[in-house]
Amino acid sequence: MRQLALATVVAFGLGGPAAWAQADDYSEVNRLVRAGQLNEAMYKADQYLAGKPRDPQMRFLKGVIQTESGKTTDAIATFAKLTEDYPELPEPYNNLAVLYAGQSQFDKARAALEMAIRTNPSYATAHENLGDVYAKLASQAYSKALQLDAGNAGVAPKLSLIRNLFAVSTPSSNGTSPSAAPAPRAASVASPAPAPAPAPTASGDAQRDVEAAVMAWANAWSSRNMASYLGAYGPNFAPPGGQARAAWEAERRARIEPRSRIGVDISDLSITVNADRATARFRQDYTSDNLDITSRKTLELVKIGTRWLIVRESTGS
Repeated sequence: MRQLALATVVAFGLGGPAAWAQADDYSEVNRLVRAGQLNEAMYKADQYLAGKPRDPQMRFLKGVIQTESGKTTDAIATFAKLTEDYPELPEPYNNLAVLYAGQSQFDKARAALEMAIRTNPSYATAHENLGDVYAKLASQAYSKALQLDAGNAGVAPKLSLIRNLFAVSTPSSNGTSPSAAPAPRAASVASPAPAPAPAPTASGDAQRDVEAAVMAWANAWSSRNMASYLGAYGPNFAPPGGQARAAWEAERRARIEPRSRIGVDISDLSITVNADRATARFRQDYTSDNLDITSRKTLELVKIGTRWLIVRESTGS
């Protein structure tokens, strides 16, 4: 099975000098985990949580450390409690699903992933993980059908199709067969996404125009200017989760307009342009009345007339 990791870490209530001190603590735990110094990372996390026991980001990191240390039961308990205390965060649901899938509890994994997607419909990795879990459930169901009725000629091709679907996956280092349904991807320690090589057709003017469009979108969101914010999305924009455009716009208004304060800060912006299409990848720091979330985001844009408009939006990519 392929073992992939998504870098997304959430944070609550960060701002000012206290935020910088906390960020240093998170960075140190991240560094220790990447270096394989799990005992030291756990010591630092527990030391931090002794003073701030409800901090969601450090609790999330503790769950990652427990997962990396093979303490699956403890990690499940950590992520499950996070989903209870902070049900608006999708990453704990995703990691909970990964752990359930590792125990072949695929129905529980499916339920957790559906909650992650309900919380954040544009969480691309949760959608991919859910597809992998559905494939595994289908594989089990078809295998059981063959056991019960070996003469059913319609089942074997379906089972073969699912296995062949993942036959191109690279085997993991533990030697697991690539024909098995892939393991879901876990949200893990944050690491910068590699910047893609610029497309040869990208001009400096196009790069600047796309950057201006992205910043205008973020500014409109921050100022709760709904006309400009929704106007940044093109007529062919595909709302996440197959949602209708009108329903998506109504949901965005309901989420944005009641807030007394919103801040959307963009950093690590990387833009590639190919003719009239562009991709912008960046780190997004979102703050509102009582919520801070840091995530990686990707916007796909097309040039319509003189404007660059968003046609696809995904988080965690």
